[in-house]
Amino acid sequence: MRPSRWATSMHGLVVAALTVAALGLAGCGTVPAQPGTAQESTEPASARSDPWERLNRRIFDFNEVVDAAVIKPVALGYRAVVPEWLRTGVDNMFGNLGDAWSAVNLVLQAKPKVALEVGMRVVTNTLFGLFGFLDIADEMGLPRQSEDFGQTLGVWGVGSGPYLVLPLLGPSTLRDTAALPVDFKASPSALAFNEVRDQNGATVLQVINTRVKLLNATRVLDDVALDKYILLRDAYLARRRNQVYDGDPPEEQDTKAAEPPPAEPKPAEPKPAK
Repeated sequence: MRPSRWATSMHGLVVAALTVAALGLAGCGTVPAQPGTAQESTEPASARSDPWERLNRRIFDFNEVVDAAVIKPVALGYRAVVPEWLRTGVDNMFGNLGDAWSAVNLVLQAKPKVALEVGMRVVTNTLFGLFGFLDIADEMGLPRQSEDFGQTLGVWGVGSGPYLVLPLLGPSTLRDTAALPVDFKASPSALAFNEVRDQNGATVLQVINTRVKLLNATRVLDDVALDKYILLRDAYLARRRNQVYDGDPPEEQDTKAAEPPPAEPKPAEPKPAK
């Protein structure tokens, strides 16, 4: 699981996956196109972005086993022991530290107005929200806008590259994986603590706290998904594309060339009279 980006984005990813599942169920009653007609469906862009699907599925299965055997049971115990107000406060503090890195990325993306708003959010919650334990800024109309270096590279024009599933870290792309070292350096745990031991402890707490928030959503996802791997893959790629283009991505061009219409037969030439 990705220590910073995973913990701050998985909730949105699961919501996006549930949306994809709902749309898929809604389309179950449509009539499939007949082969060879103009309505014939082409290969989805998400499938073309997953050339290493066989390896990705193996890593995905490994992550699912680790989650079921370790992370989910710990999250259930954490929820049973720690009261909700304290869990919310801890989540707010991690979010406040993440907002500082988001502001930096917004500056790198040449979005000064939004960067200033996110920066004001950090200052407000730090000064008046008990170092971020209370989300005062949200009540003042300064909502959170999470940004990471992978999104910044996308804004700079770097393509996403093939889809990847990373051990323990989960869904990613080649571009987002390349951005991970930079994001790790600015993760909430790295900003809050200097010692590696303390950083690791904070990262574990952040992952567990986020997993608690996903307990109900993932249960619904397990019930809905016929193929959980494809659902999460498509949701991740769509969500990351949406984030890079600030909610207004351009239409994807179909790389499959359209077959030219068959040539009309030429009329037979009249035979010369004998």
